[in-house]
Amino acid sequence: MGGHVRHVDLDRLRDIVGADQVCYEAADCWPYGYDNSKLHALPEAVVFAIDHEQVVAITRLCYDARIPLIARGRGTGTTGATVPTAGGIVLSLERMNRIVEVDAGNRYIVCEPGVTNQEIQDAAGRTGFFWPPDPTSAAFCSIGGNLAYNSAGPRAVKYGTPRENTLGLRAVTGNGETIRTGVYTTKGVVGYDLTRLLIGSEGTLATITEATLRLTPKAEAVATIEALFRDIESAAEAVARIMAQPITPCALEFMDKSAIDMVRHHTEIEIPAEAGALLIIEVDGPASLMEEACRAISDAASVDGLLRIKTATDRREAGRLWHMRKALSPALRTVAPGKINEDVVVPVSRIPELIARLEALGKRFGIRIVNFGHAGNGNIHVNLLVNPNDAAEMKRAHECLDAVFETVLTLRGTLSGEHGVGLVKKEYVGRELDRESLAIMRDIKARFDPHNILNPGKMFPTEAM
Repeated sequence: MGGHVRHVDLDRLRDIVGADQVCYEAADCWPYGYDNSKLHALPEAVVFAIDHEQVVAITRLCYDARIPLIARGRGTGTTGATVPTAGGIVLSLERMNRIVEVDAGNRYIVCEPGVTNQEIQDAAGRTGFFWPPDPTSAAFCSIGGNLAYNSAGPRAVKYGTPRENTLGLRAVTGNGETIRTGVYTTKGVVGYDLTRLLIGSEGTLATITEATLRLTPKAEAVATIEALFRDIESAAEAVARIMAQPITPCALEFMDKSAIDMVRHHTEIEIPAEAGALLIIEVDGPASLMEEACRAISDAASVDGLLRIKTATDRREAGRLWHMRKALSPALRTVAPGKINEDVVVPVSRIPELIARLEALGKRFGIRIVNFGHAGNGNIHVNLLVNPNDAAEMKRAHECLDAVFETVLTLRGTLSGEHGVGLVKKEYVGRELDRESLAIMRDIKARFDPHNILNPGKMFPTEAM
């Protein structure tokens, strides 16, 4: 590449961040060309920023030269949203990893995007608080990535997603301008809500350099309940009944029979062979109310088809349940490294119909489908276990996936709950969003990013943008 990346002088990049913060040799850039989707494209350079001012300077450089700029955290996303398909520069934010301020009195924490979710939980926990979004990859994923995808996790059923738990942001637009969105208070209605607009935008509107996260006090007590059912339909009915009564669980996780079979050897819990579905239910609140809350949840879950329901007696027993749930994704990747993993959402009351239709689609297309996920808000992870080297199977799988998405939209659902859109779903987006909405979004993109340098080619159908 000599001394240039297209029209950007590498010497100028080095002047901004330092010589040891710029990579341009193919071998050094290669790891930054993919995420957990396994899709890959080689960037022309990788730049590591360590503060806001560097992000501003890098963005202005790319703006002037019309060079694509793809902000990246730790690459745990599954939709190809950080894959540099247009070439250009990957802006790694992993070294912007400071926790700037913890203000327990005002219930917020300020941090840079490279801080991991777990580091936020640890810092907040020392003051008796937590940040509700808790993806399974919390130990590895960055806050910047959580915000880019609006990634949540099990606790979203009670506490919401990053959009509900972020007070404000500092960010850099596509022409290098700095904006501050939101507030430091729990109330505020001045201007449009740009904070919620940027969260979930996958780095296409601005690069987030600082976030003010809303903290929640830790509950005094937590109880974990295991409920086993004869079939999927009865478990789905139980979910709908649980969500229709006053006690809102802080987590309500679902596993179908195929998922249970996948993790039997990963758990000490005895699961009867006739079990067709499992719910892991967690409730939190004052210790004095735990017994009553568990009884209310158990009563709601007592449908025809319930095999057993049991409250964990201690942390160890609860830990075994959650270990089984968290072991599922690695187990699936071992069995089918090329699996197709989608995270669709339907209204909770439509879960039984969704699951029934997914079973029918699996039989129709000859594809093994494993379902699990955050049943409390209808967010089901649909896993198609396929062999990428089998062309005929992959053809059937994509036809099946097309039918899955059509089914979800028919049930008034949405195509993604927390994994985002990125590359893998963008051509389906036009089925969910009307032309007028897409046109408005295109105009918003143009205002934030006049030269279309920020993560181009993501989120929206190519034709629409």
